[in-house]
Amino acid sequence: MSDGIESHRAPEAVGAYPHARRVGNLLFLSGVGPRKRGTKEIPGVTLDTNGKMVDYDIEAQCVSCFENIRAVLEDAGSQWENIVDVLAFLTDMPRDFAAYNRIYAEYFAGPGKPNPTRTTIEISRLPQGGNAPIAVELKVIATID
Repeated sequence: MSDGIESHRAPEAVGAYPHARRVGNLLFLSGVGPRKRGTKEIPGVTLDTNGKMVDYDIEAQCVSCFENIRAVLEDAGSQWENIVDVLAFLTDMPRDFAAYNRIYAEYFAGPGKPNPTRTTIEISRLPQGGNAPIAVELKVIATID
C-alpha cells in the first residue's frame, strides 16, 4: 500500500487523513467537500451579521466540490475521466437532490465523461460544522496508471 497523497490545491483535511491513497491501480479519495484551500470559506453560503449561516447555494457547493475532487485526482496522477465510483452525502435530500443531480450530470454524464456508479445518501451533518456547515461531500474511487 502506498503512503497518503496530499494535494497542494484541494482544501486542507479537517482531520488526520490524506486526500487520497493509492492501492494497486486504484485511487481512493477521502471525503471531499466544497471548502476553498487556505480558508474556511464555503462557496454559496450566506451569513447573517452574527456570522451564522442563513442560506446556502447547493449548486455553488457542488461545483466547488467537483473542482476540489479534480484537483486531488490530478495531483495524485489520475484524471477526472478515471472516476469509477462516487458516494455522495447530502444534508437535505428533499431540498438539494434535484439541483445536485443536475450539476452532477453536467460533470459526470455524457460523451467523454466518466459516468461512474453512484450512491447518494442523506445524513444529518457533515464534519465542517461551525456556523456554515457544508451541504455536500463526495467520496470517490478512480483508476490510476
